[in-house]
Amino acid sequence: MRLRFQRVSPSAALHHEPNTKSTLLVRPGVLVVKRHHILVRCSHWLNIPLLFGLILSGISIYWSSPVYQHKPDPVTGNFDVAADIGIWICTRVPGQHHYPNPPDWIYNHMSLGPGMLAPALRLHWLCAYLFMLNGTAYVVGLLIGGGWRSLLPRRTDLVDALGMFRYYLGVPFAKLTRRKWPQPLCNSKYNALQRAAYFSVPMAGFLSLVTGWAIHKPMQLHWLATLFGGFDAARVWHFWLMWLFIFFIVPHVILVLADGCDTFRAMIVGWSTEVDRSEIIASDQ
Repeated sequence: MRLRFQRVSPSAALHHEPNTKSTLLVRPGVLVVKRHHILVRCSHWLNIPLLFGLILSGISIYWSSPVYQHKPDPVTGNFDVAADIGIWICTRVPGQHHYPNPPDWIYNHMSLGPGMLAPALRLHWLCAYLFMLNGTAYVVGLLIGGGWRSLLPRRTDLVDALGMFRYYLGVPFAKLTRRKWPQPLCNSKYNALQRAAYFSVPMAGFLSLVTGWAIHKPMQLHWLATLFGGFDAARVWHFWLMWLFIFFIVPHVILVLADGCDTFRAMIVGWSTEVDRSEIIASDQ
């Protein structure tokens, strides 16, 4: 007989009694429960185009006044580290030797392009305001749906994170050698590595907005720029926060794939089919 799953709420699921007249059966220990509030799901996916627009326009803004500069090169006159990288690519990478303007390689491939300061600023602030609204919707969704509890750090996170890091590091080798590689037990919605990432990214988003305002209004909000060490230091903060988002995306996708399709589906439809009863008890506490 084929088993099917009945969609129930966490509180009701704990008190569910078998119904002999029902055609829907619940497999012991596995329940279908709600995972993410609709505001969390929508804001999660909207972050993709917004961050993409912020990064592309931000790099174009960076072109007009690079954060990292050096003394002008005696041959090329270049003083921009990003331009140095473009020159290196055009001289070392096959197929790029005849690129017409090597110093602009980075800006032509990873931004709106050089000399686009005005449209880049307009796009950047459009995405920034939408990012603020989207972030507000995300926080509201966490509060309404109770998802904020799963993001709070725990005392055992350091040890658990090391165990999960070892697991994820060994997954590819286990697949290649066809060996079993048991995943560490997790009695919460997220494992320690996921919780650290999902907790730090909203904090990074908040800092990105704050440093952005400190850069945009250095005179009116001089006290804000002072908190980050001044105008130039605020630009450095803002620059590396952008890279934090970039570096987050790759491991985030890897963790989701390693965790299984149920994690991906839960962020689309909002519910999960692979939740243990102990997880429900832990998430309700």
